[in-house]
Amino acid sequence: MRLYTLSKRHFVLVFVVFLVCFGLTLFIGIAGPNVIEAKNSRFESNNTSKVGPFKLQSPVLSTYNQQLWLTCKIQLDKADDFSIQTNFTMAVQIHGVTPDATVTFISSQDHARPRTIRCTQKCEEIIVVHLGYLNYTQYRLLIGFENLKQLRFDITAVTFTWKTYNPTFSQVEIWFRFVFVVLTFMVTCLYAHSLRKFSMRDWGIEQKWMSLLLPLLLLYNDPFFPLTFLVNSWFPGMLDDLFQSLFLCALLLFWLCIYHGIRVQGERKCLTFYMPKVFIVGLLWIASVTLGVWQTVNELHDPTYQYKVDAGNFQGMKIFFFVIASTYILYLLFLIIRACTELRNMPYIDLRLKFLTALTFVVLIISIVILYLRFGSQVLQDNFVAELSTHYHNSAEFLSFYGLLNFYLYTLSFVYSPSRNTLYESHLKDNPTFSMLNDSDDDVIYGSDYEEMPLHNGQAVRAKYKAESDSE
Repeated sequence: MRLYTLSKRHFVLVFVVFLVCFGLTLFIGIAGPNVIEAKNSRFESNNTSKVGPFKLQSPVLSTYNQQLWLTCKIQLDKADDFSIQTNFTMAVQIHGVTPDATVTFISSQDHARPRTIRCTQKCEEIIVVHLGYLNYTQYRLLIGFENLKQLRFDITAVTFTWKTYNPTFSQVEIWFRFVFVVLTFMVTCLYAHSLRKFSMRDWGIEQKWMSLLLPLLLLYNDPFFPLTFLVNSWFPGMLDDLFQSLFLCALLLFWLCIYHGIRVQGERKCLTFYMPKVFIVGLLWIASVTLGVWQTVNELHDPTYQYKVDAGNFQGMKIFFFVIASTYILYLLFLIIRACTELRNMPYIDLRLKFLTALTFVVLIISIVILYLRFGSQVLQDNFVAELSTHYHNSAEFLSFYGLLNFYLYTLSFVYSPSRNTLYESHLKDNPTFSMLNDSDDDVIYGSDYEEMPLHNGQAVRAKYKAESDSE
C-alpha cells in the first residue's frame, strides 16, 4: 500500500489537500444560490369555529422546482407570556393546472387531517401540503380550518407560504453531481487499474473494501439524478434516497470491519466475523428505508399526510432506530479501543490504524459541526424524517456534505492503492502485515536511526526470498 511509503511530510500534505478541497467546495457553496425560494399570501381573519375557506394558487412551476410545500402560520391576538397548544382539523382540496390551462381535481375526495397549534412567543409553522414531485405547472388549493372554538385568543391573520426548490440551485446541483460522478468514475478506474496485477488474495482488507465503496460512492452521487427533471414520477427521488442510504450503511459497515479485521490476521469467517456486523448495520438500513418509503407512499395517496399524524407508529420506529444506532456506536467504540490497545506497538499495522482513525475523526468532527449549525440543539429530534426542515437551506450545506464524503473516499483510495515500485510476492498469503509491501518500506521508520531498528518480519521474508532467487 502507498501508506507504507509516505513520510510524515507526505501525511501532512495528504490532510492539507483533503481540507483544501473540502474548503474549496464550501466556499463555492457559500457563493451559490439559496436552496429554497418562498412566496407568501396573507389573509386577515377573526376567531370563529371555522376559519376560511382560503383560495390559494401556487406560482408557475417547472421540473427544476423539484418539490412543493405549502405552510401556514397563524397569528393570535394574545399576550407574549402565554403558551397555547390545541388541536384542530384542516380540510384541503387540491386541483392541478396543466400547461393548456386544464384544471384537474387531483383526488376524488377532500383531505381532512388533524393539526396542532403550538404557540409561545409566536405560533409554529404548520406544513399543509407536500408534493414530492410536480405533475402540473400550477396548483390551486381550497383550505379550511375547523374546530377552533377552544382558542382563548382571536386569530388576527393567517399567512400561507409556498416553498419550492430554487431553479438556479437545481442547475447547480445537477452540475456538481455530474462533476462528482465523473471524478468518482475516474478514481474508481484508476484504483482498479492499480490493483490489476495483484491477485485478490494479496489485497489488504482496506483495499478490498475500497473496491466496494468506490462503486457505491458512484451510486451515492446518483448518475440517474437528471431523470428527476425528465420524468414526472416519484421513482427517481426514491432511487436517490435508496442509493444514499445504501452507501452510508456500507460506510458504517466498513468502519466495523476494518477496526475488527485489522486485529484478525487469519481467515475472517462469514458467520462469526461478518454476520453480526451486517445484522446491526442491516437493521439501520431497513429502518431508514422503511421511514422513507412509508412517508413517500402515504404522501402519494394524500399530499396532506404528515408523519406526526401516525404518532404511535412513528414513535416506535424512532425508538427502534435510536436503539440500533446506540448499539452500533458502542460496538464501534469497543473495537476502536481494543484495536488501539492491542496494536499500538506493531509496525505497519499501527500506522494503518492511526491514519484511518485520524482521517475519520476529522470527517466526523466536520460532520457534527455542519449538523449542529444546520439543526442546532434539535439535531436528535424528528429531523431524520424527510420534510422541509431536513432539506438544505443553502448551497454550502449541500456541497459540504457531498464534498466531504467524496474527498474522504478519494483520500482513502489514494493512500490504500499500491505504490509504483511495489514488490509483488506471490508466495505470501493474504496477510495485512505483508500485503503489498515494497522495497522502500525501510524508509518508513518514524523513530530514531535506521540502523538501530530491528529487521521487520516482512523485510526478512523478502531478503530470504531474494537470496533464494539469486541462487537459482
